[in-house]
Amino acid sequence: MPMARALRSICVFCGARPGLNPAHVTVARALGTAIAAEGWRLVFGAGDVGLMGEVARAAQTAGAPTFGVIPTHLMGAERGKHDLSQLVITEDMHERKKVMFINSDAIVVLPGGAGSLDEFFEVLTWAQIGLHRKPIYLLNSEGYWNPLIALLDHIVAEGFADPSVKGFFTAVPDVPALTNALRTALS
Repeated sequence: MPMARALRSICVFCGARPGLNPAHVTVARALGTAIAAEGWRLVFGAGDVGLMGEVARAAQTAGAPTFGVIPTHLMGAERGKHDLSQLVITEDMHERKKVMFINSDAIVVLPGGAGSLDEFFEVLTWAQIGLHRKPIYLLNSEGYWNPLIALLDHIVAEGFADPSVKGFFTAVPDVPALTNALRTALS
């Protein structure tokens, strides 16, 4: 009897707001649908708001298993989803990130604000200091992350980071490119 392929889990960090550009909502929905189409599990912040909610609803609608992680203090503000395959409620934000990271095979960062930047920089730093080798992707929808990429170039140019820091993540322009990159990385 052949061995079953391990379920692959994609951690998605993104905004708890939809942003002003409707293209980001479209991309979030497309990502949720793609995760389901590939037979992957969505790992996310368990909120039912913003891009986070859009990714989750699209993944659920298309049949993906969903693993949500939310701290107790955000259950109201982010309208914590209870209709998930699995829900973990943590004490704080740091534990939330850690549980999401531990339960994923790859990390994808969609447009978002300070929280998404915090999540990106934490997993980037962990990779830089050798704590993991999981692939990290910036879904650069509508060029949203271009200023961040330019800032990282500046940090390297100013000598505050080795040029290798840019090798710990990959910027992709859209969901099809991301899906192809994830297929390759997870095979």
